[in-house]
Amino acid sequence: MSESSKDLPPAIRTRNLTRRFADNVAVDHLTFDVYPGEVFGLLGHNGAGKTTTIRLLNGVLGASTGQAQVLGFDPVGQGAELRRKTGVLTENPSLEENLTARENLTIYAELYNVPTAKVAGRVSALLERFDLTDRADDKVGGYSKGMKQRMALARALVHRPALLYLDEPTAGLDPVAALEVRELIVQLSQKEGRTVILCTHNLVEAQRLCDRVMVLEHGKMLALGTPSELGAKLVGRQAVEIEVSAETLTLALNAFKTIPGLADVQVDGDRIKLPEIERQGIPEVIAQLAAVGVHIFSVTTEEPSLEDIYFALHEKAEPSEDASGVAAEEAE
Repeated sequence: MSESSKDLPPAIRTRNLTRRFADNVAVDHLTFDVYPGEVFGLLGHNGAGKTTTIRLLNGVLGASTGQAQVLGFDPVGQGAELRRKTGVLTENPSLEENLTARENLTIYAELYNVPTAKVAGRVSALLERFDLTDRADDKVGGYSKGMKQRMALARALVHRPALLYLDEPTAGLDPVAALEVRELIVQLSQKEGRTVILCTHNLVEAQRLCDRVMVLEHGKMLALGTPSELGAKLVGRQAVEIEVSAETLTLALNAFKTIPGLADVQVDGDRIKLPEIERQGIPEVIAQLAAVGVHIFSVTTEEPSLEDIYFALHEKAEPSEDASGVAAEEAE
């Protein structure tokens, strides 16, 4: 997502979006924006509210209270118009397995009112893009898991949607097929400007792909921001590597002995690694090294992973608490 995208009207805007099923609050007062061309991650365990949120945004379910606007449409009142501009890939996509890939895509192109004169060309282009041309006239039931996933992605794109909902798009794929799907998501966002909502349990994948993530727990927003922002706010300690001149290495090690709170200092040649240090304490450590004459060549910090962030959030969260301060700041 480019910085200029934030100057455009949001592709998705929600305010206090809520959905109740009897006594169960599946989505609880969600307020967030998603910008054009952004890859936006929805993270959370099963039952966190991810799927219900997607159904609300796409007009499949109506909200109990609150509001949503998607691509300028009211998802409930204008759901049919909205769904012509969105594509959906579910975790277990249902394909017409007795039909060929070409037939599957042709049917969906017609369902989405792709002009008749453009259907054949668009179908052929998608088959080529997803490396299915050689098997285009074979029944989909004989495809491998990876081929079926590529086929389902092609189907989701047949009407050239501005917004894509992808639910576990690499689940069950071998590493090569998963890499191909990840590269496609990047291309859709960065080169084609499509907005992507990515639902996933794969935190490594989310860190690679997402511009921002929202973490859900029992339908509530625990946090919202870039992985870097969330790491800075939620993970207090991180690893730091300091490269010093060989002649001042001993000075540095002696200085560390006088700094409280430092443990397990590791040395590799002229590089010193501090596996865990408070983020706010890093400038002070560097200043103390410089004060005793240590020649510092570089300082490298290791950003917390989304996995670190995810577990930090769940350690802090209590079932009765509202969304964290991080979420509140982003929602303002």
